[in-house]
Amino acid sequence: MRADRLVSLVLLLRQRGRLTATELADELEVSTRTVLRDIEALSSAGVPVFAERGRHGGFALLPGFRTELTGLNHDEALALLIAGSRRGAQAFGLGSALASAMLKVIDALPDGYRDTAADVAERLLIDPETDLLARRLSADEVPGAILSEIRSAVFAGHKLRIHYAAFDRAPEWRTVDPIGLVIVRDQGYLLATKSGADRTYRLSRVSAAEELSEPAERPDRVDLDRAWQDRSTRFRTGGNQITVLARVNPARRDDLAATALAVHGEELDKSGWLRMEVTFQDARHAEWALWELATDAEALAPQSLRAALHHRATAIAIRYGESPRAAVDPAP
Repeated sequence: MRADRLVSLVLLLRQRGRLTATELADELEVSTRTVLRDIEALSSAGVPVFAERGRHGGFALLPGFRTELTGLNHDEALALLIAGSRRGAQAFGLGSALASAMLKVIDALPDGYRDTAADVAERLLIDPETDLLARRLSADEVPGAILSEIRSAVFAGHKLRIHYAAFDRAPEWRTVDPIGLVIVRDQGYLLATKSGADRTYRLSRVSAAEELSEPAERPDRVDLDRAWQDRSTRFRTGGNQITVLARVNPARRDDLAATALAVHGEELDKSGWLRMEVTFQDARHAEWALWELATDAEALAPQSLRAALHHRATAIAIRYGESPRAAVDPAP
Protein backbone atom coordinates (compact mmCIF):
# COMPACT_ATOMS: atom_id res chain seq x y z
CA MET A 1 0.00 0.00 0.00
CA ARG A 2 1.19 3.52 -0.77
CA ALA A 3 0.65 4.79 2.78
CA ASP A 4 2.96 2.09 4.17
CA ARG A 5 5.55 2.89 1.51
CA LEU A 6 5.49 6.60 2.36
CA VAL A 7 6.05 5.79 6.04
CA SER A 8 8.94 3.47 5.15
CA LEU A 9 10.46 6.16 2.94
CA VAL A 10 10.39 8.70 5.77
CA LEU A 11 11.92 6.20 8.20
CA LEU A 12 14.71 5.28 5.78
CA LEU A 13 15.64 8.95 5.42
CA ARG A 14 15.35 9.42 9.18
CA GLN A 15 17.73 6.55 9.99
CA ARG A 16 20.23 6.69 7.12
CA GLY A 17 20.33 10.35 6.31
CA ARG A 18 20.76 11.43 2.70
CA LEU A 19 19.76 8.81 0.09
CA THR A 20 19.49 9.06 -3.68
CA ALA A 21 16.33 8.24 -5.59
CA THR A 22 18.00 5.08 -6.88
CA GLU A 23 18.94 3.93 -3.36
CA LEU A 24 15.42 4.58 -2.11
CA ALA A 25 13.95 2.72 -5.09
CA ASP A 26 16.14 -0.31 -4.35
CA GLU A 27 15.16 -0.32 -0.67
CA LEU A 28 11.44 0.05 -1.36
CA GLU A 29 11.47 -2.22 -4.44
CA VAL A 30 9.81 0.37 -6.67
CA SER A 31 10.91 2.52 -9.63
CA THR A 32 12.76 5.83 -9.26
CA ARG A 33 9.74 7.50 -10.88
CA THR A 34 7.58 6.19 -8.02
CA VAL A 35 10.08 7.48 -5.46
CA LEU A 36 10.00 10.95 -7.00
CA ARG A 37 6.18 10.96 -6.89
CA ASP A 38 6.29 9.86 -3.25
CA ILE A 39 8.77 12.61 -2.37
CA GLU A 40 6.46 15.17 -3.95
CA ALA A 41 3.49 13.77 -2.02
CA LEU A 42 5.40 13.97 1.27
CA SER A 43 6.41 17.58 0.62
CA SER A 44 2.82 18.48 -0.17
CA ALA A 45 1.75 16.88 3.12
CA GLY A 46 4.18 19.05 5.09
CA VAL A 47 6.94 16.49 5.70
CA PRO A 48 10.25 18.46 5.67
CA VAL A 49 12.03 16.50 2.94
CA PHE A 50 14.38 18.37 0.62
CA ALA A 51 16.69 17.60 -2.30
CA GLU A 52 20.42 18.30 -2.44
CA ARG A 53 21.96 18.64 -5.88
CA GLY A 54 25.39 17.49 -7.02
CA ARG A 55 27.40 14.28 -7.22
CA HIS A 56 26.86 13.52 -3.53
CA GLY A 57 23.31 14.82 -3.47
CA GLY A 58 20.05 13.08 -2.73
CA PHE A 59 17.01 13.47 -0.53
CA ALA A 60 17.08 14.19 3.19
CA LEU A 61 14.88 15.29 6.09
CA LEU A 62 15.38 18.39 8.14
CA PRO A 63 17.22 17.51 11.39
CA GLY A 64 15.01 16.68 14.36
CA PHE A 65 12.07 15.27 12.42
CA ARG A 66 11.10 12.06 14.26
CA THR A 67 8.60 10.45 16.61
CA GLU A 68 9.11 9.06 20.10
CA LEU A 69 8.10 5.72 21.61
CA THR A 70 8.08 5.58 25.38
CA GLY A 71 7.80 2.64 27.78
CA LEU A 72 10.12 0.35 25.77
CA ASN A 73 13.31 -0.66 27.60
CA HIS A 74 16.59 -1.80 26.08
CA ASP A 75 15.96 -5.55 26.41
CA GLU A 76 12.50 -5.25 24.88
CA ALA A 77 13.89 -3.30 21.95
CA LEU A 78 16.68 -5.86 21.50
CA ALA A 79 14.15 -8.69 21.54
CA LEU A 80 12.24 -7.02 18.71
CA LEU A 81 15.40 -6.55 16.67
CA ILE A 82 16.39 -10.19 17.16
CA ALA A 83 12.90 -11.30 16.18
CA GLY A 84 13.33 -9.33 12.99
CA SER A 85 16.41 -11.37 12.08
CA ARG A 86 14.59 -14.69 12.10
CA ARG A 87 13.46 -16.26 8.85
CA GLY A 88 10.10 -17.42 10.17
CA ALA A 89 8.39 -14.33 8.79
CA GLN A 90 9.71 -15.23 5.35
CA ALA A 91 8.10 -18.67 5.56
CA PHE A 92 4.70 -17.07 6.17
CA GLY A 93 5.16 -14.36 3.56
CA LEU A 94 5.56 -11.57 6.11
CA GLY A 95 9.18 -10.63 5.44
CA SER A 96 8.44 -7.20 3.95
CA ALA A 97 5.91 -6.39 6.66
CA LEU A 98 8.41 -7.34 9.36
CA ALA A 99 11.14 -5.21 7.78
CA SER A 100 8.76 -2.23 7.71
CA ALA A 101 7.79 -2.82 11.34
CA MET A 102 11.44 -2.95 12.39
CA LEU A 103 12.08 0.39 10.70
CA LYS A 104 9.21 1.94 12.66
CA VAL A 105 10.36 0.46 15.97
CA ILE A 106 13.99 1.53 15.52
CA ASP A 107 13.02 5.04 14.50
CA ALA A 108 10.71 5.48 17.49
CA LEU A 109 13.25 4.42 20.13
CA PRO A 110 14.83 7.08 22.33
CA ASP A 111 18.35 7.99 21.16
CA GLY A 112 20.26 6.03 23.81
CA TYR A 113 18.27 2.84 23.35
CA ARG A 114 18.33 3.01 19.56
CA ASP A 115 22.11 3.18 19.21
CA THR A 116 22.86 0.56 21.87
CA ALA A 117 20.21 -1.92 20.77
CA ALA A 118 21.21 -1.69 17.11
CA ASP A 119 24.89 -2.26 18.01
CA VAL A 120 24.14 -5.31 20.15
CA ALA A 121 21.79 -6.79 17.54
CA GLU A 122 24.60 -6.65 14.98
CA ARG A 123 26.59 -9.02 17.20
CA LEU A 124 23.92 -11.74 17.26
CA LEU A 125 23.13 -14.05 14.32
CA ILE A 126 20.25 -16.49 14.52
CA ASP A 127 19.54 -19.22 11.96
CA PRO A 128 22.07 -18.31 9.25
CA GLU A 129 21.44 -19.67 5.77
CA THR A 130 24.42 -22.06 5.92
CA ASP A 131 26.05 -24.17 8.64
CA LEU A 132 29.77 -24.45 9.49
CA LEU A 133 30.34 -26.85 6.57
CA ALA A 134 28.85 -24.28 4.17
CA ARG A 135 25.83 -26.50 3.61
CA ARG A 136 22.88 -24.35 2.65
CA LEU A 137 19.94 -24.88 4.96
CA SER A 138 16.89 -25.48 2.81
CA ALA A 139 13.85 -23.31 3.35
CA ASP A 140 10.47 -23.62 1.72
CA GLU A 141 9.73 -21.03 -0.94
CA VAL A 142 6.06 -20.31 -1.46
CA PRO A 143 4.69 -17.52 -3.69
CA GLY A 144 3.48 -14.54 -1.71
CA ALA A 145 0.01 -14.56 -3.30
CA ILE A 146 -0.58 -18.14 -2.10
CA LEU A 147 0.62 -17.36 1.42
CA SER A 148 -1.56 -14.27 1.53
CA GLU A 149 -4.70 -16.30 0.72
CA ILE A 150 -3.80 -18.97 3.28
CA ARG A 151 -3.01 -16.44 6.03
CA SER A 152 -6.21 -14.55 5.35
CA ALA A 153 -8.34 -17.69 5.60
CA VAL A 154 -6.60 -18.77 8.82
CA PHE A 155 -7.03 -15.39 10.50
CA ALA A 156 -10.58 -14.74 9.26
CA GLY A 157 -11.81 -18.26 10.03
CA HIS A 158 -12.94 -19.01 6.48
CA LYS A 159 -12.83 -22.24 4.50
CA LEU A 160 -9.91 -22.59 2.11
CA ARG A 161 -9.49 -24.27 -1.28
CA ILE A 162 -5.95 -25.45 -2.02
CA HIS A 163 -4.40 -27.16 -5.02
CA TYR A 164 -2.18 -29.60 -3.18
CA ALA A 165 0.29 -32.26 -4.29
CA ALA A 166 0.68 -34.94 -1.63
CA PHE A 167 3.88 -36.99 -1.71
CA ASP A 168 3.99 -39.27 -4.79
CA ARG A 169 0.51 -38.14 -5.88
CA ALA A 170 -0.85 -35.85 -8.57
CA PRO A 171 -2.01 -32.44 -7.31
CA GLU A 172 -5.72 -32.03 -6.69
CA TRP A 173 -8.11 -29.43 -5.31
CA ARG A 174 -9.43 -29.88 -1.80
CA THR A 175 -11.48 -27.71 0.55
CA VAL A 176 -10.30 -27.56 4.16
CA ASP A 177 -11.06 -25.81 7.43
CA PRO A 178 -7.82 -24.02 8.42
CA ILE A 179 -6.75 -24.04 12.06
CA GLY A 180 -3.27 -22.50 12.16
CA LEU A 181 0.18 -22.15 10.63
CA VAL A 182 3.37 -23.77 11.95
CA ILE A 183 7.00 -23.34 10.95
CA VAL A 184 9.60 -26.03 11.74
CA ARG A 185 13.22 -25.66 10.54
CA ASP A 186 12.15 -23.10 7.92
CA GLN A 187 9.43 -25.39 6.58
CA GLY A 188 5.88 -24.10 6.83
CA TYR A 189 2.78 -26.21 7.46
CA LEU A 190 -0.95 -25.56 7.44
CA LEU A 191 -2.90 -27.35 10.17
CA ALA A 192 -6.49 -27.93 9.12
CA THR A 193 -9.37 -30.37 9.17
CA LYS A 194 -11.09 -31.96 6.17
CA SER A 195 -14.53 -33.45 6.71
CA GLY A 196 -13.77 -33.34 10.44
CA ALA A 197 -10.47 -35.28 10.19
CA ASP A 198 -7.13 -33.70 11.14
CA ARG A 199 -4.89 -32.85 8.19
CA THR A 200 -1.43 -31.31 7.88
CA TYR A 201 -0.33 -29.72 4.60
CA ARG A 202 3.17 -28.60 3.71
CA LEU A 203 2.97 -25.08 2.32
CA SER A 204 5.59 -25.67 -0.39
CA ARG A 205 3.30 -28.29 -1.94
CA VAL A 206 0.42 -25.85 -2.36
CA SER A 207 0.39 -24.55 -5.94
CA ALA A 208 -2.73 -22.39 -5.60
CA ALA A 209 -5.04 -21.24 -2.82
CA GLU A 210 -8.40 -19.51 -2.60
CA GLU A 211 -10.06 -18.13 0.52
CA LEU A 212 -13.78 -18.86 0.53
CA SER A 213 -16.50 -16.75 2.12
CA GLU A 214 -17.99 -19.71 4.01
CA PRO A 215 -17.04 -19.86 7.71
CA ALA A 216 -14.63 -22.63 8.67
CA GLU A 217 -15.84 -25.37 10.99
CA ARG A 218 -13.37 -25.09 13.84
CA PRO A 219 -13.27 -24.31 17.57
CA ASP A 220 -13.00 -20.70 18.65
CA ARG A 221 -9.82 -21.44 20.62
CA VAL A 222 -6.93 -23.72 19.76
CA ASP A 223 -3.76 -24.90 21.51
CA LEU A 224 -1.56 -24.94 18.42
CA ASP A 225 1.47 -26.36 20.23
CA ARG A 226 -0.57 -29.30 21.54
CA ALA A 227 -2.18 -29.85 18.13
CA TRP A 228 1.25 -29.98 16.49
CA GLN A 229 2.59 -32.42 19.08
CA ASP A 230 -0.42 -34.72 18.61
CA ARG A 231 -0.02 -34.75 14.85
CA SER A 232 3.72 -35.30 15.12
CA THR A 233 3.10 -38.31 17.34
CA ARG A 234 0.61 -39.80 14.89
CA PHE A 235 2.99 -39.19 12.01
CA ARG A 236 5.85 -40.96 13.78
CA THR A 237 3.75 -44.00 14.63
CA GLY A 238 1.87 -44.47 11.34
CA GLY A 239 2.55 -45.59 7.78
CA ASN A 240 5.15 -48.13 6.64
CA GLN A 241 7.71 -47.20 9.23
CA ILE A 242 10.88 -49.18 9.79
CA THR A 243 13.10 -49.42 12.85
CA VAL A 244 16.82 -49.75 12.18
CA LEU A 245 19.76 -50.83 14.33
CA ALA A 246 22.91 -49.07 13.16
CA ARG A 247 26.55 -48.48 14.11
CA VAL A 248 27.43 -44.81 13.73
CA ASN A 249 30.59 -42.73 14.01
CA PRO A 250 29.84 -40.49 17.04
CA ALA A 251 30.85 -37.46 14.96
CA ARG A 252 27.90 -38.18 12.63
CA ARG A 253 25.38 -39.01 15.33
CA ASP A 254 23.44 -35.75 14.95
CA ASP A 255 23.30 -36.14 11.17
CA LEU A 256 21.55 -39.49 11.50
CA ALA A 257 19.26 -38.33 14.29
CA ALA A 258 18.20 -35.29 12.28
CA THR A 259 16.89 -37.46 9.44
CA ALA A 260 15.10 -40.04 11.62
CA LEU A 261 11.56 -39.86 12.92
CA ALA A 262 12.66 -41.01 16.37
CA VAL A 263 15.72 -42.22 18.28
CA HIS A 264 14.78 -45.02 20.67
CA GLY A 265 18.14 -45.81 22.20
CA GLU A 266 21.89 -45.43 21.81
CA GLU A 267 25.05 -46.68 23.51
CA LEU A 268 28.77 -46.82 22.83
CA ASP A 269 30.18 -50.19 21.76
CA LYS A 270 33.72 -51.46 22.43
CA SER A 271 35.05 -49.83 19.27
CA GLY A 272 33.91 -46.39 20.42
CA TRP A 273 31.09 -46.21 17.89
CA LEU A 274 27.45 -45.64 18.76
CA ARG A 275 24.83 -48.32 18.40
CA MET A 276 21.59 -46.53 17.67
CA GLU A 277 18.04 -47.75 17.29
CA VAL A 278 16.15 -45.31 15.08
CA THR A 279 12.85 -45.24 13.19
CA PHE A 280 12.38 -43.98 9.63
CA GLN A 281 9.23 -43.25 7.66
CA ASP A 282 9.79 -46.22 5.33
CA ALA A 283 12.49 -48.44 3.87
CA ARG A 284 13.41 -45.93 1.16
CA HIS A 285 13.85 -43.22 3.78
CA ALA A 286 16.12 -45.50 5.85
CA GLU A 287 18.21 -46.50 2.83
CA TRP A 288 18.72 -42.86 1.84
CA ALA A 289 19.69 -41.80 5.40
CA LEU A 290 22.29 -44.56 5.85
CA TRP A 291 23.68 -44.07 2.35
CA GLU A 292 24.23 -40.38 3.05
CA LEU A 293 26.61 -41.26 5.89
CA ALA A 294 28.75 -43.53 3.66
CA THR A 295 31.37 -45.37 5.75
CA ASP A 296 30.49 -43.42 8.90
CA ALA A 297 27.51 -45.70 9.49
CA GLU A 298 26.59 -49.35 9.09
CA ALA A 299 23.07 -50.79 9.14
CA LEU A 300 23.05 -53.90 11.33
CA ALA A 301 19.35 -54.71 10.99
CA PRO A 302 17.02 -55.39 9.33
CA GLN A 303 18.71 -57.63 6.76
CA SER A 304 16.54 -56.19 3.97
CA LEU A 305 18.11 -52.78 4.50
CA ARG A 306 21.63 -54.23 4.49
CA ALA A 307 20.80 -56.00 1.21
CA ALA A 308 19.47 -52.80 -0.35
CA LEU A 309 22.59 -50.84 0.64
CA HIS A 310 24.84 -53.67 -0.61
CA HIS A 311 23.04 -53.66 -3.96
CA ARG A 312 23.45 -49.91 -4.29
CA ALA A 313 27.13 -49.99 -3.31
CA THR A 314 27.81 -52.83 -5.77
CA ALA A 315 26.18 -50.92 -8.61
CA ILE A 316 28.30 -47.85 -7.83
CA ALA A 317 31.49 -49.95 -7.62
CA ILE A 318 30.78 -51.57 -10.98
CA ARG A 319 30.09 -48.22 -12.61
CA TYR A 320 33.34 -46.65 -11.40
CA GLY A 321 35.36 -49.82 -11.98
CA GLU A 322 34.77 -49.40 -15.69
CA SER A 323 36.58 -47.02 -18.00
CA PRO A 324 34.71 -43.76 -18.57
CA ARG A 325 32.20 -44.13 -21.35
CA ALA A 326 33.25 -42.07 -24.34
CA ALA A 327 30.63 -39.82 -25.82
CA VAL A 328 29.21 -41.28 -28.99
CA ASP A 329 28.64 -38.76 -31.73
CA PRO A 330 25.37 -39.24 -33.59
CA ALA A 331 25.68 -40.66 -37.06
CA PRO A 332 25.75 -38.00 -39.78
